[in-house]
Amino acid sequence: MKPVEIYTSPLCGYCHAAKRLLDGKGVDYSEIDVMREPQRRSEMMDRARGRHTLPQIFIGETHVGGYDDLYALERAGKLDALLAG
Repeated sequence: MKPVEIYTSPLCGYCHAAKRLLDGKGVDYSEIDVMREPQRRSEMMDRARGRHTLPQIFIGETHVGGYDDLYALERAGKLDALLAG
């Protein structure tokens, strides 16, 4: 399975929803809390090509986007294939 990274904030409802979706699928992920590590926000924006909203989700080298993008992949049946690589 490809590594999954998710940039989050504890105050972000969409972040919690994304983590619930991944947890429900049994996916391990690295969480980067930009409130605790504010210097990581600029890293996130660079990787996400300027997107600044949370969450920002990466599967391997692929920038998925936010929760809506992750959920759309799941609904379309494409998330498992992306995770498997």
